[in-house]
Amino acid sequence: MQIRKQLFLELLKSAYMQRWNDKLRPVELVELDKQAHKMIIAYFLGKFHEHEPEFNWRLIIEGGLFEFLQRIVVTDLKPQIFEKIKKDHKQYSALNQWVYSELQSTLAPLGSEFQNNFIRYFQPAEPDINRRILNAAHFFATQWEFDIILRANPTDYEIDAIRRNLQEKQALHNHLRSMQILSDHIRYQNFISLCGQLRFQIRWSRIHRVPRTSVLGHMLFVAIIAYLFSRSINVSDRQCTNNYFTGLFHDLPEALTRDIISPVKRSVPGLDHMIKDYEHEEMKKVYQLIPEDANWQNELSMFTEHEFENVVSQGQIVRDGEIVQAADKFAAFIEAYEAIRNGSPSQELKDAMLGIRKTYRGKTSQAGVDFRSLYADFELPFESSC
Repeated sequence: MQIRKQLFLELLKSAYMQRWNDKLRPVELVELDKQAHKMIIAYFLGKFHEHEPEFNWRLIIEGGLFEFLQRIVVTDLKPQIFEKIKKDHKQYSALNQWVYSELQSTLAPLGSEFQNNFIRYFQPAEPDINRRILNAAHFFATQWEFDIILRANPTDYEIDAIRRNLQEKQALHNHLRSMQILSDHIRYQNFISLCGQLRFQIRWSRIHRVPRTSVLGHMLFVAIIAYLFSRSINVSDRQCTNNYFTGLFHDLPEALTRDIISPVKRSVPGLDHMIKDYEHEEMKKVYQLIPEDANWQNELSMFTEHEFENVVSQGQIVRDGEIVQAADKFAAFIEAYEAIRNGSPSQELKDAMLGIRKTYRGKTSQAGVDFRSLYADFELPFESSC
């Protein structure tokens, strides 16, 4: 598996993709944020099923990624039309063949196994528990957005039809035990809502950027990068899963503290540690919103603190958290890269790009991840002499 620039730029397109763009929206709703919220919900639902025979975290993660990529390609299709196409196997098959043709050059570096899994995923089949969880998570994230849209569009001619459609889908998904539990516990819904509110926090809010990625969208971007890094060095499924969800939750404390940029954290000696201590204390409030089972709290704590065990790969020992940290830096590099390419003159973004590239570009590998080739893929979109 090779990791190349084109895939990440394709994924970042979703930060431009407006959702509900034919409705009055009190806040901007974009596809990247929806997909991030969906995967957080999938994690929550999956925790209630992870000991069932057919359940597989890898299938949850990769299924979510496949659906995300599909959505990027078919974004112009209105959901109602897309649902009708899905019910016609012949049309849906033709659509997915076209989707794959659009993504083939992007997916090719990931290898034939990944490409074949992508193709098979969209072939007609009875949904297993993993697919049912992803479908339910997709529904719940859509319902969460609709509740926002409803307040701003009470008299819209489509609102009643959309509401009825969502109610019908909820009835189908309520057959899933985890959805029943989520529907019955307001504090669990509050956890999902708390995570969703990270879409309202824009990263680097003082800097003009296009696209303006949110903390929520950034977390999914990091999760996918960390997962692909992990797959590229052939670590175990469990470690790949840990790295993915560490990426997906790594900035969750910012729901309580906001996105504090590094220069501010470094401005006063000891301030960074004080913020970390405060985040740790505040996260106790979050743990009260999830099931009391110690496994839940311990796992979520490890995700947010990046505290998983060492990984041994190619004779080197590296902490899982270091893979996620590298993914976090690479995501920031790409976000800055796109902003500069789109016309931001910010020196802060240029300095961030140069600093990150300097840190990683000279490394042939870290536990097998070839950062030298990865960063060499990206030309500096400013001052070629740099």
